Amino acid sequence: MNRNKAIVNSILDLVGETPIVKLNTITKDLPGDYFAKLESFNPGQSAKDRIALHIIENAEKKGILKPGDTIVETTSGNTGFSLAMISLVKGYKCILAVSDKSSKNKIDVLITMGAEVHVCPANVAADDPRSYYETAKRIHRETPNSIYINQYFNELNIEAHYNTTGPEIWEQTEGKITHLVAASGTGGTISGTGRYLKEQNPNIKILGVDAVGSAIKKFHETKEFDPKEIAPYKIEGLGKNLIPTSTDFDVIDIYEKVTDKDAAFSARKLVKEEGLLCGYTSGAVAQATQQFAAKNMFTEDSFVVIVLPDHGIRYMDKIYSDDWMKEQGFL
Repeated sequence: MNRNKAIVNSILDLVGETPIVKLNTITKDLPGDYFAKLESFNPGQSAKDRIALHIIENAEKKGILKPGDTIVETTSGNTGFSLAMISLVKGYKCILAVSDKSSKNKIDVLITMGAEVHVCPANVAADDPRSYYETAKRIHRETPNSIYINQYFNELNIEAHYNTTGPEIWEQTEGKITHLVAASGTGGTISGTGRYLKEQNPNIKILGVDAVGSAIKKFHETKEFDPKEIAPYKIEGLGKNLIPTSTDFDVIDIYEKVTDKDAAFSARKLVKEEGLLCGYTSGAVAQATQQFAAKNMFTEDSFVVIVLPDHGIRYMDKIYSDDWMKEQGFL
C-alpha cells in the first residue's frame, strides 16, 4: 500500500521514502539531467529524522534506552529537532548542545518542543570545554540514565542512510543515477547513501560538498587534519572543524567547497526558479553542483541526483531575511 494513502500509527512512521523531483530551471544550461531528493518531506523536515530514529531504535533494542531516560546530543539544529520530536512521541527527556550559529528560529522551536537547550560558541576548537561537542559529553556524564547520540562518531549514522536513502534513490531512479551530490557534515548521508549506490554500480560518482572554513576536503585529499583550513563560516550543518568517523572517505570521489554567500544565493535561487524552499546547506549543494559542472564533471548522459537535506522554514531569519543578508555583506 502507498504509505501516503494509509493511516499511520504515529508521525515516526512517516520517516523516509522522500520524493525525488526533476530540476527544470536552475540546471537548464548544464549538461545532463538533474533531480533533487527532497529530505524536507520527512516529518521533522530534514534528513536527520532517519539517523535519529535509527540510532534511538537501536538503543531500545539493546536495552540501553528505556522510557523516561534522557537523550543527549550535539547538533546544529536539525538533528536536535528530530531527537526532540522522537523524544516527545516516545517519552524521553531531550538535552541538546547547540552551536550559536544555529538560527534563532531553530533554537526557539527546540525549546518549544520541550528540549533543554545549551547554546555554545561555534568558533572555538572542538576540544575546547565550551564547544558543543564537549558540552554534550559533559552533560551525558553528569546525567543519570542518559545516552549520547554522538552522530559524528557513530557508525549507525552511516547505516541509517545505507538502509534507507541509498535504496530509495536506486529504486526511484531505476538504477539510472550516474552522480550523487551531497553535503558532508557528519558524513552519514553521503557515506551511507554513497556506499549503497556504489555497491549497485561502482561507476557512480559520489561528489561531496564542503564549506570554505572546514577541514573536510583537505583531509579527504591528504589524509591529514590541517587546522589552518579552519575559519569561521555561517552555513549550518556543513563541513567540520574536526574529522568525523561517521564519514567514509573511501566512498567519496571528490569534494567541492562553497562560500557562505554563494550558498545563500543558490538557496534563494532554488525558491525563485524551482519553487523549492530549502535550507542553507541545500543551497550549498545546489551551488556545488554548478561548480562541479563548471569543472566538466557532467556530460549529456549524466543522471545527477542532489540531496537537499532540509527545509527553508528554519532559515527565515537568516538567508531569507534581507536584513541578515545585508548584515553579512551579501546584499
